[in-house]
Amino acid sequence: MTRAVRQATVDDIWAIHEIARESWHAAYDDVLGPDTVDDVVDDWYTIGDLESAISDANSRNDAVFLVTEASEAASAGETDRRSDPELDGFAHVVPWPEDTAVAFLARLYVRPAAWNEGVGTALLETLETSCSTGFDRVRLAVLADNDIGISFYESRGFDRVETRPSGLAAGLEEHVYEKEL
Repeated sequence: MTRAVRQATVDDIWAIHEIARESWHAAYDDVLGPDTVDDVVDDWYTIGDLESAISDANSRNDAVFLVTEASEAASAGETDRRSDPELDGFAHVVPWPEDTAVAFLARLYVRPAAWNEGVGTALLETLETSCSTGFDRVRLAVLADNDIGISFYESRGFDRVETRPSGLAAGLEEHVYEKEL
């Protein structure tokens, strides 16, 4: 199946919210517990916040919010999108607050059912191409206990530059990774 990477729209909000919930549960239930995961997703992925993030990214030249669309139309090479496409991933980049030459990969999540199918790679490659003219590197933070995320980023050329305490829970750490564009 072919996956088209495109700009997110406000029509994608519910699918993005559900992708976040599914992927957070798959990656973090053993670390944070399912109730905490639900609380984090409900707090960080509110419909209003997602709408603002998508609208903001679509109105700026230094931010990007992308989704991957798995569709028969995309597989067939057709130009018309299905009226209700199946989204299987999303990614969001904004400038790093302390250094606007750095792109901050704030979010990159893929439905667990689509892990290892190239969805994350397609999102990341599209983001890197989009960001290469305005930024000199991309930075992200990932929980130190997220073996899946760490493996993904390291296999795509990201280097760990820092380990710091995470604000999610006492005793949790997160790794900061960077990659030159």
